[in-house]
Amino acid sequence: MNDNRRLVYSTEHGSLDKSMQKKHGINKKRPKQAAAPVIKNPNKQAVRIRRESKGRGGKTVSVIDGLPLNDPELKRLLKQLKSQLGSGGAVKDGSLEIQGDHREKLLALLDKAGYKARLAGG
Repeated sequence: MNDNRRLVYSTEHGSLDKSMQKKHGINKKRPKQAAAPVIKNPNKQAVRIRRESKGRGGKTVSVIDGLPLNDPELKRLLKQLKSQLGSGGAVKDGSLEIQGDHREKLLALLDKAGYKARLAGG
């Protein structure tokens, strides 16, 4: 046996040889997530209104996606829609969720507010 061996891995400390990692291009850090896709032509993007009930205990919500607004503006619009519909709701991941199936009413209200909206799903 050769006495010039060195410890490269230990179950206590993990990988010990940093020079070997650099040499082989091994990176233990997680890769960065890709940024949100950039909308190429916002005029062709439409606001979508869909109905969801999965994962909500059988409750139905109307989800509005594709609004070209930032968070404070989304909250302001959500407050107006909730008061006109008499329903609850929330802003989640850049989309509006309104309790209940109000797709037809939301379509009319968004059209009145100046947003070109379409119904999505069946």
